Amino acid sequence: MSLLTTTDYFPVTAVGPGRWTLQAGPEWKNPNGPLWGGFPIGLALSVLAAEPEAVGEPLSITLTYVAALVEGEIDIRTRRLRQGGSIGVWEVDLRPAGAEGTSVHAIVTLARRPDTPPFAFAKMPEAPDPDSLPEPASPGGARHFGARAFERRTTERFPIQPAADSRSVAWVRPRECAWSKPLLGMVTDNSPPRAFYAFGHNVMTTTLSLTVYLHASADEVAAAGRDFLLVEYEGRVGGGGASDERSSYWRRDGKLLATSEQLVWYRTVPRQVPE
Repeated sequence: MSLLTTTDYFPVTAVGPGRWTLQAGPEWKNPNGPLWGGFPIGLALSVLAAEPEAVGEPLSITLTYVAALVEGEIDIRTRRLRQGGSIGVWEVDLRPAGAEGTSVHAIVTLARRPDTPPFAFAKMPEAPDPDSLPEPASPGGARHFGARAFERRTTERFPIQPAADSRSVAWVRPRECAWSKPLLGMVTDNSPPRAFYAFGHNVMTTTLSLTVYLHASADEVAAAGRDFLLVEYEGRVGGGGASDERSSYWRRDGKLLATSEQLVWYRTVPRQVPE
């Protein structure tokens, strides 16, 4: 099987200045109907790679999930907010074709990366070798929550049980593509909600906003090839319906490629007791 690229995932078609379209297939759906939240991340970054006026590579993206984005034809609108000598800021609007309102709104910072002295205080956590961990099962062949794009290996057991700590680590690698910035952005929405670690699976969640910081250059991301990245997840606090999550993405050699911050809306669901 030939290696795919994220362009194969997001074959956008230009229909006018700052206007694009894409057909989103059912393979990107979550079990509850809407498209998986990582899909618009990859789409927003990919459409800017095709935007002729965009300069530089993605440095960060902040998404607000306004309404459900569903399979079918997607209307994509791009708008440059500012272009400086090194930094450009773009707005990406995603909505079902014909819809009046936005479904996902993204602000993307692009940059021409200068040659500056690097530094790093963060250290990669310890974790078992990914080859020593079991491959994930896909009952009935179903793959949801990004499992179409990613293989995830972890010591965690499912279903998740409530615990005193939300921190976990997992190894994740692409199934069909080599690592790229769009793919790295997508994987930031590929972990169990941290509210599960407080309440178990008796909770419903949805992402409100997600920010990804792409610290590494495009070449440094590409150097990971199709290898596993180590992901460290943590939730800090929840209450009043909202909880936070953060994660870090490490190349196997200890290079920190990206970090993310996510705000999640949650509701506990009463457990049904059989009669």
